[in-house]
Amino acid sequence: MRDFYKNKRVLVTGHTGFKGSWLIKILSSFGAKICGYALQPNTTPALFNLINGEKICSSNIGDISDLENLKKVFFDFKPEIVFHLSAQPLVLEGYEKPVYTYQTNVMGTVNLLECVRLTNSVKSVINVTTDKVYKNVEKEEGYREDEYLCGYDPYSNSKSCSDVLTYSYKKSFLESLGISVSVVRAGNVIGGGDFSNNRIIPDCVRAVAEKRKILVRNPFSVRPYQHVLEPLFAYLHIAKEQYENQSKTGCYNVGPDMKDCVRTGELVKTFCLLWGGGAEYTVNEIVGAPHEAGLLTLDNSKIKRDFKVYPVWNVEKAVEKTIEWSKAYLENKDVVSVMDKQIDEYENLFLKN
Repeated sequence: MRDFYKNKRVLVTGHTGFKGSWLIKILSSFGAKICGYALQPNTTPALFNLINGEKICSSNIGDISDLENLKKVFFDFKPEIVFHLSAQPLVLEGYEKPVYTYQTNVMGTVNLLECVRLTNSVKSVINVTTDKVYKNVEKEEGYREDEYLCGYDPYSNSKSCSDVLTYSYKKSFLESLGISVSVVRAGNVIGGGDFSNNRIIPDCVRAVAEKRKILVRNPFSVRPYQHVLEPLFAYLHIAKEQYENQSKTGCYNVGPDMKDCVRTGELVKTFCLLWGGGAEYTVNEIVGAPHEAGLLTLDNSKIKRDFKVYPVWNVEKAVEKTIEWSKAYLENKDVVSVMDKQIDEYENLFLKN
């Protein structure tokens, strides 16, 4: 995979975010030529700044809703491969800012695909949506790629729309132009460098750093938790395969095995055990909180079958690697070297699958 990406022109939207920063770090280590398009980082600190992201890629700060500005970036850079990660990614913020959420997640995707349609250099596109695109009926079996899409809340619903409109652009325009397009639906990602609010592992890290108990809002909710490197390596693999063979395009769940779809309370318990030092948590369920799914799992059998891509790190290992990065950060150690080490370790195991 390293040989494939060397000198490839890769455009990443959302490159200043948590997942985007990890992605450009990987692509940089592969020798790709990277262009990013996103808003300024929305957290302080931000992983993008910690990795000196502006030195890793050609960083363009702009709103995905600004079609003309995005067009200019596409036309100037002439990407071969596009990863679309730009999004308003939080369920609770979707309730607070529904119009902004739809503008970003729906019209942002339209703008991205329109730029792809008008740029003859593009060969492969990955649109990153979410595990929450499915109509959630609280079933124990993981959702499959052919099941009904209808996210409940504004964030989830906007991502369902992004998913569906990608199919329309693909069939109406992109497929006939020889451009390979896939949608990937990942689980709940964790990993070092996520400083977002209202995400359980960042909340855990903040709490232990401040020597207070972790507050768990939904201890019984079940989610497909996975380390951030799991979906990113899957995205990279799919983008490569469909670049070389257009028949590989499709919709793919990128989630952990069912045994690693755990209750949030169990995840926090694992975090406290692995962190040590007397880390503790307490349940703080919020009465009247906005709706969030109680049970959500993904069936990952299709990506296993079509690409021979399997989960590498189980949920305990994902928490362990997140703690490794977080402790290095809190101790003012070199977090970039930790990322390099984790990327190398993961890649070696990924290639053995």
